[in-house]
Amino acid sequence: MAETPFGPQGWPPERLGTLAGKTYVITGANAGTGFQATRIFLSKGARVVMLNRSAEKSTAAIAELKREFGATAAVDFIRMDLSDLASVRRAAEDLLEVAPQIDALINNAAIAQVPTRKMTVDGFESQLGTNHYGHFLLNGLLLGRIARSKGRIVVVASLGYNMGLKTIKFEDMNWDEGYGANAAYSQSKLAQMMFAYELQDRLAAAGRNDVEVYVSHPGSSATSLITTSGNWLMRAMFHIMTKTPLVQTAEKGSYPEVMCATEDGLAQRALYGPTGRLEVVGPVGQGTLNAHAYDKAVMVKLWERSERDTKLKWAL
Repeated sequence: MAETPFGPQGWPPERLGTLAGKTYVITGANAGTGFQATRIFLSKGARVVMLNRSAEKSTAAIAELKREFGATAAVDFIRMDLSDLASVRRAAEDLLEVAPQIDALINNAAIAQVPTRKMTVDGFESQLGTNHYGHFLLNGLLLGRIARSKGRIVVVASLGYNMGLKTIKFEDMNWDEGYGANAAYSQSKLAQMMFAYELQDRLAAAGRNDVEVYVSHPGSSATSLITTSGNWLMRAMFHIMTKTPLVQTAEKGSYPEVMCATEDGLAQRALYGPTGRLEVVGPVGQGTLNAHAYDKAVMVKLWERSERDTKLKWAL
């Protein structure tokens, strides 16, 4: 079992004091762990700005949150489609107008196990384009505001990074040949982790301590991720799993990202999540991080490729 410095019960939201005056930006926050993280932040007096693709689902989510926390609850949303880099740029511009500070940007949104290969409008395999490139661009556009706030970047990864090729398929990142839903998903989540760890290195090399970068994962949580994008077999298998102790609630799945957005004294070159059985459920703490997630040569190559593909040169 992996370690947790927070005792046998792991990190709980009860450790949080008031978050009044703080602003948290969360992608994919109208359902699942992103929605539950929003609930926790609002319960502590913070402001939350959701970056979501669906205006309809966002409006419904905000209505539900205001019923729970009152009409004055500080939650709103900006429409953003991570699979469309132009949409990401517009959303970043809109956000900078309404958020004078960003205490943490939580990269929570994802698509998973897309059964047949699809391409984004920018010409990327959909999982890589949405999960990695969309977030890579968003974080780069918001870095200055996060730094000015002495804020944090939290990447919500997946244990799926341990599956598939365990590296980046640079010669065919879009899977023109041999597409597999799980392999493509694994590559996209590994890419997100490599982005985070390479950003840590680049901030350190620049002598900067104005942004902290953390990586978490929700474990196996009862969210709509598989049911909205997986194939019928994956959906059936996950439905069966939700009836077992190997799946926890979406609320518990949100604890690692909330911890990474708020807790002091965490190591940055780490992976935070459940530390119980198979590290998919259980007390939240520091889990196992395998070395292929921070292979330096691959990280550098991915960063340079991502800057070219998103047409964004990071200001570091």
